[in-house]
Amino acid sequence: MRSLLRALATVALSAGLVAVPAAVSPSAAFAGPTTDYVALGDSYSSGTGTNSYDLDISCQRSSRAYPALWAAQRGTASFTFAACAGATTSSVRSGQLGALNAGTDLVTITVGGNDADFVGTVLTCKLGSDATCFSKLDSVNAFVTGTLPGRLDAIYADIKARAPNARLVVLGYPQLFQVNGINCLFEVGNAKRSRINATADLLSSVTAQRVAAAGGTYLDARSTYAGHGICSWSPYLNGTTFPVGDSYHPNRNGYSLGYLPLLLGAAA
Repeated sequence: MRSLLRALATVALSAGLVAVPAAVSPSAAFAGPTTDYVALGDSYSSGTGTNSYDLDISCQRSSRAYPALWAAQRGTASFTFAACAGATTSSVRSGQLGALNAGTDLVTITVGGNDADFVGTVLTCKLGSDATCFSKLDSVNAFVTGTLPGRLDAIYADIKARAPNARLVVLGYPQLFQVNGINCLFEVGNAKRSRINATADLLSSVTAQRVAAAGGTYLDARSTYAGHGICSWSPYLNGTTFPVGDSYHPNRNGYSLGYLPLLLGAAA
């Protein structure tokens, strides 16, 4: 992964690239105001991609991430921001669930992408051949359907056990690319874009199924990000950018216009 990031850093610097400054809605918003909100998860919850890590540099927590934006807008009495870049189901279970208790009434999370090495796979596709890319995606798909469901079941059960009175809201990952979009230079071609998006669809489908089985609410980010993928004219995600770690993550618009409306529609 580090060699891939170094290679991408060279591409980003030579190209002079910089970061670019609506989901299936639930049938009804949850009743009653939230008083104790805990945000768990990975980089898609911490705020990676905003290039503004004013709350915690090591975990890349940002006040521009959807959890902080939601808490500020709703004025919740207690807000614990535990999400951390790079988190997996295992590291969330071991390092973030201590923030939960019986008084917690809302938990949000994005998780599973790092277990599947999804962003790492996109980097492989960026630098490798079609054959290498598609082989890696096939491996990710097998993991998502074979191994990931059990990991998701375990983490959702742990959350329910630690916060028995909380509403569990799981936000999904968007498709990354605008297929046939032309507003990009140093990105993968349409064949790779389509296959990467198909893997994102599979990840969304599997996650939604496991959330339903756990009695939680799944918010599908693909709808609010539709038309705003990498290579679109108004992308909500960074393509290859600098810092390289911000690549293939939501930009500031992605958090405020992609994820935030989903959560505003789901939780009062």
